[in-house]
Amino acid sequence: MSVPALHDRRVLITGGAGLLGREHAVAVAGAGGCPILVDIDTAALDDAVAVVGGRCGGIDVAAERCDITDRAALAALRAELEQRVGPVDAVINNAAVNPTMNGPGDSGGNRFEDFPLERWNAELAVGLTGAMLVAQVFGAAMAERGAGVLVNIASDLGVIAPDHRIYAPGRRMTEVESFKPVSYSVCKTALIGLTRYLATYWAHRGVRCNALAPGGVEAGQDESLVEAIVERVPLGRMARADDYHGAIVFLCSDASAYMNGQVLVMDGGRSVW
Repeated sequence: MSVPALHDRRVLITGGAGLLGREHAVAVAGAGGCPILVDIDTAALDDAVAVVGGRCGGIDVAAERCDITDRAALAALRAELEQRVGPVDAVINNAAVNPTMNGPGDSGGNRFEDFPLERWNAELAVGLTGAMLVAQVFGAAMAERGAGVLVNIASDLGVIAPDHRIYAPGRRMTEVESFKPVSYSVCKTALIGLTRYLATYWAHRGVRCNALAPGGVEAGQDESLVEAIVERVPLGRMARADDYHGAIVFLCSDASAYMNGQVLVMDGGRSVW
C-alpha cells in the first residue's frame, strides 16, 4: 500500500475560511496531511472547520485566528503551533481580497482613475504584504530545518490582463461601468514575482516555492457573467471548486520535488486563447 502523498505533513493555509481555502484543506486532508486553517474571521473559521471536517470523515481540523498583516502575530502563531502540533511543513498563501463582480450592469465601479488609495493599501496589505510576512516567518523556520514548501495562490489574472468587457451588457469596452479592481491584478502578478524570488533565495536550504494560477471558480455568479467568461475558456466552463485539489497535493508534496520557482496555470486554457 502506498503512503499518502502528504502523510502527516502540517500544511498552513491562509484565507482558510474562504471558498478555495476550504478546498485546499480538503485536498490536504485527503492526501493524508494535516490542514491548519488561518483566517481573521472567527465565525467563518468555525464554519470552515465544520465543513472540512464533515467532508473528510470527521477529522479534527486545526484553525487559528490571525491577522497575517501583523508580523508579531504571525511569529506568535508559529511558536504556538510548533509547541502544540509541531513545525509547519508547507504553507499555502491563499489569503486575498477579491471583490465580487456580479456581471453586466454591475455598478460596483472600481474605475482606475478614482480607485481609492485606502483600498489599494488595504488590499495589497492582505494579498501581497501578508503573503510576504507569512513566507518570512514560516519560511525562515523551514530554512532552519532544511526542508519546506511554499505555495502562493496567484491567478490567471496574474499572467493575463482582466477583460473588463465581460462586465458590459454589450461586451464592448465603451459600455463598461464596472471594472476588476487594479489591486487584484497587481497583487496576483506580484505574487508570481515573490515566488521566483523565494525560489532562488532558499533553494540551497531545502525550501521550494511555486505558484498556482487558478482560473475563475463558478460560485453562483450572475448567469450572464458566467456565460461571458465561458466564451473565453477553451474547455467551455468555469472551474469547479474542487478542480484544484490535485494541483495542491502535487505542489505541496514530493511529487513536485524538482519543481521550483514555477507558475502552474490552471485556467481551462483561457490564457492561451
